[in-house]
Amino acid sequence: MSEDLVTFLHARLDEEADLARLCDGDGRAEWTAHGHTVDLCQGELSGLHPAIALHVALHDPARILREVEAKRRVLARHVLSPATGDPELPWDNRDDCQYDGETWPCDDLLDLASPYGDHPDYPDVPEMDSGLRDSP
Repeated sequence: MSEDLVTFLHARLDEEADLARLCDGDGRAEWTAHGHTVDLCQGELSGLHPAIALHVALHDPARILREVEAKRRVLARHVLSPATGDPELPWDNRDDCQYDGETWPCDDLLDLASPYGDHPDYPDVPEMDSGLRDSP
């Protein structure tokens, strides 16, 4: 399998980080909810249901940038270890995840990709389409 899934994930993370930076230039703002209002550091968003205000505040740019970096670290750990030419994997001739030895793309990569399943550029990933790795 090609690394289309990893390329796709990097593109989505780039988009999320870029958008977070547009919402706050230095990435340090922490949005806060106060009842029906969200303090966006550069303004306020009011008239919201308190649960919606809290939800918006929990997705402040600083938090999104931390989340993107955490996902990038997961991606960096779960790289492809191709079966061809790999003397460590001659017994089953399969592409494995270098981090956990599972069939690549491993469950962690599939889980990272799952929220983007409705994206128009979502790659064809047979393991996900077949339902073989669905959670119980």
